[in-house]
Amino acid sequence: MSEHPAPVRRGRWARILLIVPFLALLFPTLYAHAEPRLAGIPFFIWYQFLWVILGVGITGLVYALNRGDEG
Repeated sequence: MSEHPAPVRRGRWARILLIVPFLALLFPTLYAHAEPRLAGIPFFIWYQFLWVILGVGITGLVYALNRGDEG
């Protein structure tokens, strides 16, 4: 019998990307500033909102990469 290599799990490594938004928001003292403002919104607010949007994108990317790894 010939041995077949294990299927490549291309999305498993991508789960590490889920840590990025967590780390970006972990230390509020690094981004707790009023300046620079974006359309009058303090940095503290729009920085967090930006990571909500980026987090959705990263989660979608990780899902897409892992979708083919199931059974």
